[in-house]
Order: sequence, then C-alpha cells, then structure tokens
Amino acid sequence: MRIGFIGAGKVGFTLGKYFREHGIEVTGYYSRSIQSASEAAEFTATNVYTRRDDLLAASDVLFFTLPDKEIESVYRQVSQLSIRGKIFCHCSGALSAQDAFPNIDDFSATGFSVHPLFAVSDKYNAYRELADVFFTLEGSTEKLAFMQTWLQGIDLQVRIVPTAVKVKYHCAAALASNYVLGLLQLSQNLLTECGFSPDEAEKALKPLFCGNAEHFRECGLTASLTGPLERGDLSTLQHHLTCLTPAQRQLYVLLAKELLQTAKEKHPQRNYTSIARFLEAQLVNASLSCAKG
Repeated sequence: MRIGFIGAGKVGFTLGKYFREHGIEVTGYYSRSIQSASEAAEFTATNVYTRRDDLLAASDVLFFTLPDKEIESVYRQVSQLSIRGKIFCHCSGALSAQDAFPNIDDFSATGFSVHPLFAVSDKYNAYRELADVFFTLEGSTEKLAFMQTWLQGIDLQVRIVPTAVKVKYHCAAALASNYVLGLLQLSQNLLTECGFSPDEAEKALKPLFCGNAEHFRECGLTASLTGPLERGDLSTLQHHLTCLTPAQRQLYVLLAKELLQTAKEKHPQRNYTSIARFLEAQLVNASLSCAKG
C-alpha cells in the first residue's frame, strides 16, 4: 500500500519513518507549512506535495496526522474529491473514526483510528521505540481485520477497541501519561513547603519516580507497589491526611482506594479491612461536607 500524510508534525514524522524502515511505500507529505512538509519528506526520503488532491491520487491510504480539532474539517474538504476505495486514518486517541470521518462509507471509502499509546516527544528519534508501543485500532468494520493484519505485519502490537469505549480508552491513557505529572506537581509543591527549592524538589523526585517507572516496566503494576498502603500501615495513612488540604485529602483517598485493590492482589493473605473502612469513611465525610457547603 502507498501511504500519504496530511500533516507533518511529530506523529507524521514518526510514522512515516517507521513505515519506510519496514518496507512500506510512503508517497509523501502535504502540510499548510511547506517547510514542515519538506523537512518530513527529507527525513523519510519521500515527496513534498503542494496540493492535497495530488497526494490523494498518489496514495492508497491517507494518514491525517493533524490536531484533533482540524481532522474533520480537512476530511470534509478532501471528501469533495474522489475518495472511492481510499483508506483514511487518523491518530487521535479521543476521536472515533466516525467522529473524524463522518459518513465515509457513503463515499465507498473506509476510515480508521490508529492511535499509538505513546507520547511522541522527539520527531527524529521516536520511530525507534514504536516496536514496544501498543497501537489501538478502531473504525470501519469492512476492512478492520485487514488493517489489523497489515499493522501487525510491520511488527506493531495492535489491539482493536470498540467505538463505544474510545473515550474511556483515551481517558486511561491520559491518566497514565498526563495526569501522573499532576501528582508529581503536587508532590513537588509539598516538598517546597518542607523547605526544598522547586529545582531541588524536582531533582529529588526524579530518581524516585524513574525508579518506580522502571520497576513497573520490568515487573508490572502489582509487583511495583510499595509504601504504607501496601504494608497495611493505617497509622501512616492517617498522618498523611493531616498535612493536606481538603481537596488534596480527597485526591489522596481516592487514589488510595484504587491502590487498595492492587495491594490485595499483591498480598491476598493480608487483611486490609481496617484501611478499606477508613478510606470509605473519609469519602463519606467528604461527600457530607460538600453537601453542607
């Protein structure tokens, strides 16, 4: 298949290079920024297109590697051309194929969401990491199995997700990627209240965070859990809550409740009943406080 890209950002660079490295014919790039398209084409040894219709004609598959809010509008413009038999793909985690390519079946074409569960931060090097990345696939049933087989054929790990759970899937990804940084920000703020400078706090947290992330990578979630909740240390949990604001306490308790299940899986013989009751009581008290407020 011949693959073309509308959009020449980090994801377009990364996928185009990966495809080329795995023997896929990449026709080239179209972008509003001719400079970006030229850079991507040079990086992947492909072509620059100044007209979308020329790229469409040259390609069997078009990847819309664009910001989420732009995908549908660009699709509607492209669909004014002849797209019969074409395969359109976008790389948004939150949008379904139908969101991005409404009524594409009416044009005798097919649309898919092909989302890497990965934060692409370096457009020149991230392609080297894709073999370890899960891709989720969702879209037109007509060629869904074909797309899965094709992606797996170039050494990608692919999981089909139903359209109905696409938003939940993306929420899970955001929590593991973006929202973890929110917890790190809170931790950094608490350390500055203990006398650390912001730079010192960040430096101190890096080995703690990276060590745990590496343990998770090597051993999995359950084996990585440590700390007072895993040990069944209710007293320490209670003391932690005394130093937090009401909003921070609620966040702490909600996270602890999620972690409790992991602790039980790690130590099925350990009795966590007192901790479970304590956390539940904290949530009830927080709800009552909100109702009164």
